[in-house]
Amino acid sequence: MLKRSLPNTGSTVKVTFALPLDEAVVATSVVGDFNDWDPLAHPLKKRSNGTRSVTLELPAGSYRFKYLAEDGVWFCDPAADELEIDEHSVENSVVHV
Repeated sequence: MLKRSLPNTGSTVKVTFALPLDEAVVATSVVGDFNDWDPLAHPLKKRSNGTRSVTLELPAGSYRFKYLAEDGVWFCDPAADELEIDEHSVENSVVHV
């Protein structure tokens, strides 16, 4: 699930990346263009509402991303704005903000 909201500054958009716990049973991170694909930069935190999530403030634009589980499994977000094949023939999620 992707959720967008405008912060007080208006120059960026808050984007929440969230997965149900049954899709993110183990620790999972969101990685993408916005964090140089660093798996340690944005781990999803377990929430009391039955999800794992993290909220980032991103400048307007389009960003490729995926989730990476601690067991090494990469997967796309079914709620992404689109899916895109990159220059390495790998499918990535895309979010537009």
